[in-house]
Amino acid sequence: MENKSGAILVVGGAGKTGRRIVRNLQMGDRPVRATSSRVGEARLDLADKRTWTPALSGVTSVYLMIPSSRMDLASQEVVQEFSSQAAEAGVRRIVLLSGIGVGIADDSHPLKKAEDELRASGVEWTILRPTWFSQNFSESYWFPEVLQGSLCLPTGDGRVSFIDAEDIAEVAVAALTGDEHVGRVYELTGPRAISFGEVADLISKATQRVIRHVDVSPQAYSERLAAQGLPPEVARMRTHLHVAIREGRDGSASLSQDVLRVLGRPPRSFEDYVTRTALAGHWNCPDRP
Repeated sequence: MENKSGAILVVGGAGKTGRRIVRNLQMGDRPVRATSSRVGEARLDLADKRTWTPALSGVTSVYLMIPSSRMDLASQEVVQEFSSQAAEAGVRRIVLLSGIGVGIADDSHPLKKAEDELRASGVEWTILRPTWFSQNFSESYWFPEVLQGSLCLPTGDGRVSFIDAEDIAEVAVAALTGDEHVGRVYELTGPRAISFGEVADLISKATQRVIRHVDVSPQAYSERLAAQGLPPEVARMRTHLHVAIREGRDGSASLSQDVLRVLGRPPRSFEDYVTRTALAGHWNCPDRP
């Protein structure tokens, strides 16, 4: 059975997963409202409760994500309050973007609190736990370093089963529109785990440029982030996440069959992502061959 009544609200509708979800919903002629803290047809800032009511009007399903730069909100009972207000506004279902490894994390993990609050909210829920996005190499995080030719990261030989944001979006749409996904937690991974050295080699071959993975110390990485203007707490968080990859304790090297279970096909490979991205010219540099 499918949920067809009311609009679907996509929080972070201009983001990596959000805009893909919006596109897929529009292709399926679904009523969708894309929101952002800055741009979009509706404004919704999770840190500004005054924006919640107008964004939720006429909505029956919500895709909820908390920006990585505002992960502090997850520790402030925002999911609990938002879910409660959403239910009062007539929202029936919330699909939460969480993260890989939350299931094995201790109670200090902010997304663990967010998951628990959603489960207790009384609305229908689905939780998505993706590993690191492939698109981090072309749309954020590591994109500048790819353009510069060096992935200077404290990840060592750690491996990640990178997930394509297109797959996350398709799973999210299925969860937003299909009743069979209610009450499910989906671990979303790619088909295999690879090291950042292999990532660099794959992008090098696809772009005909030299891209290297340079293993740096956590302290050097954190200091570089701070020098770039990141707030100290954000720099510490990003360093911690990269060191967790290095030490293999964040679950990002794990493999899951959940994409296959939901979509009926295996997840897109990192090689496919690299080929598509290179052909689209996203890694072209005017000052490099």
